[in-house]
Amino acid sequence: MGAAAPRAELRSAEDREREEAGTAAQSSRLGRFLCYLYLVGFLDFFGVSMVVPLLSVHIKSLGASPTTAGVVGSLYGVLQLFSSTIVGCWSDVVGRHYSLLVCILFSALGYLLLGISTSLLLVAIARIPVGIFKHTLSISRALLSDLVLERERPLVIGKFNTASNMGFILGPMVGGYFTELEDGFYITSFLCFSIFILNAGLVWIFPWNDTNLIRMKNSRQTSNRFPSNFLKKAKNKLQTSATNGSITSQSVTWQLWIQIVSVLRDIKNVIFSEMWDIFSVRFLMALAVMLYYSNFVLSIEERFEIKPRLTGYIISYSSALGVLAGFVLGPVMRLYKHNTYVILLHSSVLTCILMLLYSTTLSIWVVIFCSTFLSFSTAIGRICITDLQLTVGGTEASGTLIGLGQSVTAVGRIIAPLLSGVVQEFSPCGPPTLGSALALLAILIMILNKSRYSNDQSVKLKNQ
Repeated sequence: MGAAAPRAELRSAEDREREEAGTAAQSSRLGRFLCYLYLVGFLDFFGVSMVVPLLSVHIKSLGASPTTAGVVGSLYGVLQLFSSTIVGCWSDVVGRHYSLLVCILFSALGYLLLGISTSLLLVAIARIPVGIFKHTLSISRALLSDLVLERERPLVIGKFNTASNMGFILGPMVGGYFTELEDGFYITSFLCFSIFILNAGLVWIFPWNDTNLIRMKNSRQTSNRFPSNFLKKAKNKLQTSATNGSITSQSVTWQLWIQIVSVLRDIKNVIFSEMWDIFSVRFLMALAVMLYYSNFVLSIEERFEIKPRLTGYIISYSSALGVLAGFVLGPVMRLYKHNTYVILLHSSVLTCILMLLYSTTLSIWVVIFCSTFLSFSTAIGRICITDLQLTVGGTEASGTLIGLGQSVTAVGRIIAPLLSGVVQEFSPCGPPTLGSALALLAILIMILNKSRYSNDQSVKLKNQ
């Protein structure tokens, strides 16, 4: 008996060591996979930001009138409005691997067509596949939410946004250099196409098998407020067909039918769920920030007679600070004990106050002060509202939730220029003033639904 006890203790110690070693190996594999995703986000924004700033110039060089250029330019936004939710839900049905690869390849096709566009018709055709399938970042965020625990999700998404924004800072400089060459726009478009092909190659060689166990483990620790049984059955049916190798024309037709019905049903579940308040807050805050930036250059010039070069410096300064927000989020989360709702509420209050201060100030230094802290409050707010959507809705339909959030933001992009133009007729400070009023309305919605958010945060902390 005396010898058995030490042996049992020795066995339990060995089991603990094996478990710790397995956990360390799993963390290492997850860390490498996250680095791959950060690289995909960086390359995505790097390639796009080389082309997009030059697109309007290229359209005008083809002889388009301002109205025609505006219609072609808005085609992407309109397609994104309708495709974001559908593609996001589709990624829930078929999986992140397949959907991410398809979206990258079709986006690459769009930029390839743009690289050979010598007429307005070709430019418009080139924008169609990009408008429908350019959801690389949304699907990547959904994949991140699948892989990490809820406690870590805001930090990981913040790092992903930081990596993506770094690409957006470097891309225009590279694009501007190539534009000075002969046929520079076409060279830049082909370079963007090559970057997307490189991204597709990275996604193809991702160690996807290493993530299956992690995803299964995390799914047991996350909640889902509107589960779709049909979605689960569809996934099981697709996986069974792939495993058995029974790929017939009938099974392909059945799989397509499953995908279509699953997408439509999950979209209906989200739209008619009790998440209207979260999407309302997202819409109001997005619209408020867009109104602030919509006439920033013109407002600064009229109010302070500042030269465009200095205004450009202020905008670049704000963009650089927005990148740093991803690194600040970690200490902020620890300070607030990972309570996403309170962080979102306080960041929204700060955004509201700063926009109101900006619209009433008479000093350019106060404008710089407001721009400094708005860069942090808006960046942190975007991360927190995404995390709150996933906490309330559940990670089983994370692609649908993130896609619908992108559609809500796209509505704001369509409405913001119209509202900004109307309000600006009365005062150059009108858009940011209206933005602060909309932010105040979002704050009131959050306060009125405080008990519901508190319950969701309690479930989140228990699961951790």
